[in-house]
Amino acid sequence: MTKLLLSGNEAAAHGAYEAGVHVAAAYPGTPSTEILETIAKFPEVDAEWSPNEKVAFEVALGAAIAGARAMVSMKHVGLNVAADPFFSASYTGVNGGLVVITADDPGMHSSQNEQDNRRYGKFAKVPVIEPSDPQEVYEFIQKAFDISEEFDTPVLFRLTTRISHTKGVVVASGERKAVPVKPYRKDIEKYVIIPSHARKRHYVVEERTEKLREFANRTELNRIEWRDTDLGIITDSVAYQYAREVFPNASILKLGLVWPFPVELAKEFRDKVKRLYVIEELEPFIEEELRFYGIHVDVGKDKVPMIEELTPSRVRVALTGVELPHPEPQKSVIRPPALCPGCPHTGVFFNLAKLRAHVTGDIGCYTLGVLPPLSAMDTTICMGASVGNAFGFEKAQGKKFAKKTVGVIGDSTFLHNGITGLIDIVYNKGISTIVILDNRTTAMTGHQPHPATGKTAKGEETQAVDFEKLVRAIGINHVTKVDPHDLKATYKALKNAMEAEEPAVVIAERACALLPEERKAAAKRPKKYIDAEACRGDKCHLCLRLGCPAIGVDENLKAKIDPLLCVGCELCIQTCPFDAIHPEEVK
Repeated sequence: MTKLLLSGNEAAAHGAYEAGVHVAAAYPGTPSTEILETIAKFPEVDAEWSPNEKVAFEVALGAAIAGARAMVSMKHVGLNVAADPFFSASYTGVNGGLVVITADDPGMHSSQNEQDNRRYGKFAKVPVIEPSDPQEVYEFIQKAFDISEEFDTPVLFRLTTRISHTKGVVVASGERKAVPVKPYRKDIEKYVIIPSHARKRHYVVEERTEKLREFANRTELNRIEWRDTDLGIITDSVAYQYAREVFPNASILKLGLVWPFPVELAKEFRDKVKRLYVIEELEPFIEEELRFYGIHVDVGKDKVPMIEELTPSRVRVALTGVELPHPEPQKSVIRPPALCPGCPHTGVFFNLAKLRAHVTGDIGCYTLGVLPPLSAMDTTICMGASVGNAFGFEKAQGKKFAKKTVGVIGDSTFLHNGITGLIDIVYNKGISTIVILDNRTTAMTGHQPHPATGKTAKGEETQAVDFEKLVRAIGINHVTKVDPHDLKATYKALKNAMEAEEPAVVIAERACALLPEERKAAAKRPKKYIDAEACRGDKCHLCLRLGCPAIGVDENLKAKIDPLLCVGCELCIQTCPFDAIHPEEVK
């Protein structure tokens, strides 16, 4: 056995590898991204970044039906995208084991909502497993593959941000189980979900659920820790850690398999404790199961918060009213989120603000275009929504309004879920303008490759999608490619596209400023400085409207550039009407 320091995501990858997984697919999204990144390093595993979560799920399901152990991972909202095949997979079952990892994000550290995906498991009638630390992630995911094959079902494996990103010592064998790919057997009544087959399969699902209910009462994934029986707590996931910290003497029923619910185990536990608390994050999932089966709960979501992630302090205050003293935090300068110095999106948003456009936004680092001073975004809903939202604006307000409306979408996001929206605009005779912010990577989640980068998850060369050819094939005739660091050209391209009497696409192509090759290029470019004599200070401040973190003001309200942050992109030079910004001499 070997001791490793692993995050929960890394532990999931190591556990799956040792469980003999053959195929892994994912779409990057915090807090799940590192799972695929880690497992892609094992040569025995065929790992891929898919265009979106639905495709990733379907690849994994296809592999499982064909006999391979397969895994698909995504953040919680990704399961919304993959919900269609997820529900059908409950009916078809599997052949090789299939584990579906959902990384939920209580507290919305990098998400647009706080949905609790335990409800998806119950809704689809597939077992839901929840670990409470990296060691359990490593162990439980191996058991998840066994459960999947034993009960012929996908298994939903729920992580949360704290489990995904917390690091801990994991005792691992390091040895990969030899699990051969099972033979594929054609079985149309099982795998072809037409109504006549699905009706029969629904009976199978219900029979499987009953077997899983019995299993839930005896599996080692669920355990009772007997201590003082004056207080009993039923809990799961990271909430278990908080319950142990706040109530160290309480008896605990710790759930690792939360659905199907272990009714008999819960009744046994309840009969032996005087008071019962339920501590869980976020929804009252366990509490509702207990109440449904007539098991009395003394305290649950009437006191435990249902909004934002739990902490030991929040649990303590909610259930005891006591807040422990803690050291006064050190004062620090608050830095608001902003696009990076030299970010290629800056030039686009600067010009959209200048054009006073209504901007439907999307999910990515470019969502920061909503913040001052750019303030160039009206909506952000979900992956791919900007395209449909822009067309919806046109339908509601007419074509004149459409000429002041622009949808912006990243390169990875366009491939994820934007293409069909663009087809809709063409097919239904719209004139909406869409800007593809092509920074040559999936930037927000850590620079993962996508189908337009020409690289696979394993770093291999592959065919790259050509956005211009793609949108022309859809039926877009007005296509302009522009470097967003050229402000005049970008303004012209956007203005012409918005004035067109037909759907238009502007491809703003420039690599993310944080990519290694861009960093090397920036190191060779001269930094910029401001001539204080020429600067008009607060009578102008046009350069500040870029929102570049490298540009600030001095005590005289003159603009100044921080040489440590400047990447020499020259956007600021293009905004200055007084020729006050110049490149430093390269020594």
